[in-house]
Amino acid sequence: MKSLLLAGAAALAFAPLAAASEAAADHNKPRSTWTDVIVVTGYAREADADTLLVDQAPAIAADAAGLVARLPGAALIDNGGLSGQVQYRGLFGPRVAIRLDGQAFASGGPNLMDPPLHYAPAPLLESLEVTRGPAPVSQGPALTASVNAVFKRIGYADGAEPVFSADLTAIARSVDESYAVGGVAGAATERQRIQILASVEDGGDIETPITTLNGTGHNRLAYGAGYGFRVTDTTEFTLDYRRQEVDDTGNPPFPMDIRFMDTSTTRAGLNSRLAGWDVSAMVSHARVDHAMNNFSQRPSPQPAMMRQRETFASSETWMLEADGERAVNGGVLRIGADHMQTRHDVTITNPMNAAFFVTPFPDIETSRTGAFAEWDGPAGGFEVYIGARIDAHEAEAGEPTLGPALPMGPRMLAANFVAADRSWDAVTLDGLVRAARPVSDDMTLRAALSRKSRVSGYLERFGWLPISASGGLADGNTYVGTLDLDPEVATSIEGGFDFASDRIYLRPTVYVSWIDDYIQGVPAEPNTPGVVDTPLEMISAMNGDPTPLRFSNVEARLTGFDADFGLALIGDWRLDGVLSYVRGERTDIDDDLYRIAPPSLRLGLTYDQPAWSATLETLAVAEQDNVSVSNSEVETPGHVILNAFGDWAVSEQVTVSAGVENILDHRYREHLAGYNRNSGLGVPVGERLPGAGAGAWLRVNARF
Repeated sequence: MKSLLLAGAAALAFAPLAAASEAAADHNKPRSTWTDVIVVTGYAREADADTLLVDQAPAIAADAAGLVARLPGAALIDNGGLSGQVQYRGLFGPRVAIRLDGQAFASGGPNLMDPPLHYAPAPLLESLEVTRGPAPVSQGPALTASVNAVFKRIGYADGAEPVFSADLTAIARSVDESYAVGGVAGAATERQRIQILASVEDGGDIETPITTLNGTGHNRLAYGAGYGFRVTDTTEFTLDYRRQEVDDTGNPPFPMDIRFMDTSTTRAGLNSRLAGWDVSAMVSHARVDHAMNNFSQRPSPQPAMMRQRETFASSETWMLEADGERAVNGGVLRIGADHMQTRHDVTITNPMNAAFFVTPFPDIETSRTGAFAEWDGPAGGFEVYIGARIDAHEAEAGEPTLGPALPMGPRMLAANFVAADRSWDAVTLDGLVRAARPVSDDMTLRAALSRKSRVSGYLERFGWLPISASGGLADGNTYVGTLDLDPEVATSIEGGFDFASDRIYLRPTVYVSWIDDYIQGVPAEPNTPGVVDTPLEMISAMNGDPTPLRFSNVEARLTGFDADFGLALIGDWRLDGVLSYVRGERTDIDDDLYRIAPPSLRLGLTYDQPAWSATLETLAVAEQDNVSVSNSEVETPGHVILNAFGDWAVSEQVTVSAGVENILDHRYREHLAGYNRNSGLGVPVGERLPGAGAGAWLRVNARF
């Protein structure tokens, strides 16, 4: 399969690439000043779309987070085939506001094996919308950009007779011998629409120039249905349900792999016009049930009777949102409120010993109630956005449960946790001002000033037992929480310009962000570092790390610049590029922030024709030697890889795409990749995971 795919994809990558299909054009709309335009190789100023169209982007991995990483300032934190996180300008995890079709819900486990884009299979995705810089306040509290994964859907028809349509995608990749098949199909009239969606994916072990990474396969099934009813010309009711089942998926940077991750999401929405306001309301629910272990997809630790572990985690999220908007002073005023309530529970067991069980995160309940107002419109020759929000947060933890096989050390820590105040509340304030001013037909200046906040996650606050649950840091360290953590507050300023002529476009941005009370792991016992002389350190040493870290408030600063640019060359040739640089520093001590992407430059040389196009792309990544000493972070050398891809519009309904990644089979390690914890992987435990080797991919999309 691999040799056949390589040959076919290599031929197609330099043969016909599709122009935008008629179906894709239905999704094109005027571009927002605040939204990045993402095309296959970069950003074309003449592009009509304001989002990344997933079926036109390279299908190099199952994880949609890798597509967002093509954005200026963005990078991928690769924690497994379906567990990638988006980093944007040095910030990642819940510091980035990520939604699925506008819906937000909590991850199922403490290691964030299911970050938001875990729930976005490529065959079901229409597009990825990414804001430039800090997210609008309507997206909720977050320190930086927002990402919205837009799912494919059946739209309303023009008449009373039902119209049937479908959007189907099939993908195959050689580097892990994987496939993904799925899409959406349904029927609609001018008043009603109904749809079903489904996607099935399966992948094997990843091939690298160093070795085959054993135990890195993935398996994902997603399905659901949706219904829309236009009650009147101005009132619509919607109902959507999605189910996702992930089985036997490897996560070598973590101490365990996914055994199952079963998730159900439901939402109901109402849109209407009332007294001159466009009003929307949505209620949503999500339930995640998750199991992971350290023996079914990797060599069992020995002795098995003592060291086998299986962890069961669950989360449940309820969310209620309502907002209204209307024209005010030549712009649009939007006001709204939202409430989010979550529950988490985690139990660690030993399947060989029924008396061994412990709840490191017992009966965690969190809630947030917020309100916001924002206005976007022209003012004094500027295009202005101004927004503010307020949120009230509450969190509470129950009492741990320990089985009779647990020794005295954990019992002492549990007793201390029970005796402490395990409830917390706070109020946060966010604000954002953005302005853009055209200074010529080709040039627009822009700037932004923001104050954005984030409260700690439950494991950062309530982790009482030193284990390697880290919210996706995947660094091999053990962590404990701090009950009285303060919210993170980022004050950011950025400036740049957009230039576009008939032959050139350039969009650079320079930014700096000062983050008060940034939450990061620091030595848990700083007075005697490296000396195991406390119960916490003794228990942590039993779990493999004699130097545990504690999530604490520190001071931080992020500075950087990023840009996308392009140049029309001779004839039908063009050059597109993306440049990203960010530096993260602790300002309370002389150290760097942990897990920051190194500088990178992506260049694509494209040959365009009306029905096809082909691109040769190079990605150059610099060394990263600005690493966190506090977190024992290891430096990485730079690397350069070469890719090729192309599309061909076979007809108005069918597009075929293909490509080859890492053509030269170059050996490299991404700085943001985790450290190996799987003794059977094929690389030593503790080493950073190697990048994928040469591999081909092929995708067919049909819309009818």
